[in-house]
Amino acid sequence: MADSVGFLGGRIPTEVEIMSKHLKDLDKELFRKILKVVVNAIEGKDCGGAMADIAQNSPLSEEMLSHIVSGMYELLKEALRLPTSSLKQEVFKEDLRGLRISEEFIADFASVVFGNRRSTLDNVVKQQGPRIPSLEEFRWRVDVAISTSSLARALQPSILMQLKLSDGNVHRFEVPVSKFQEIRYNVALILKEMNDLEKRSILKIQD
Repeated sequence: MADSVGFLGGRIPTEVEIMSKHLKDLDKELFRKILKVVVNAIEGKDCGGAMADIAQNSPLSEEMLSHIVSGMYELLKEALRLPTSSLKQEVFKEDLRGLRISEEFIADFASVVFGNRRSTLDNVVKQQGPRIPSLEEFRWRVDVAISTSSLARALQPSILMQLKLSDGNVHRFEVPVSKFQEIRYNVALILKEMNDLEKRSILKIQD
């Protein structure tokens, strides 16, 4: 059994889980042919002829081929959704090992997500729909208000935060220390609950 895959979120998509099981008996040459077609599809190219050729000349059933293609597409789509600054290559590979995918196939998946075609794929993904800006820079400092219209806030420390996003927007806000401690506690609680969920068998792959 393997733990949940990090970059895929709290639960492994069904398409990816089924794909990982079918890959066990797939030879490398056929895997690469299918992967190439999936990448071309993500780039918006017409892949009908190439897919028909694979279906006609491979030993895979139509159902099995469909499961592999949809799983590859879902896996790559989720990986490309994250910037490379957030998703590190070794973490990505370790996540795929959790799915019991062979090292040869993991290397090929990584070459797509982190290779020379990444910039092209990123542009396609951006054009396909809205994308939430990522955090590029985070700055903070502790400040103490000496002169204030509220006596309750006088000489009370607060935390000033500045967030710079990938779309160029900068957001500044002030958080009282008491509120920051409350946020910190709630985040720690959520992380603990997520860790507990990952240990449950319902979120793990069964042989």
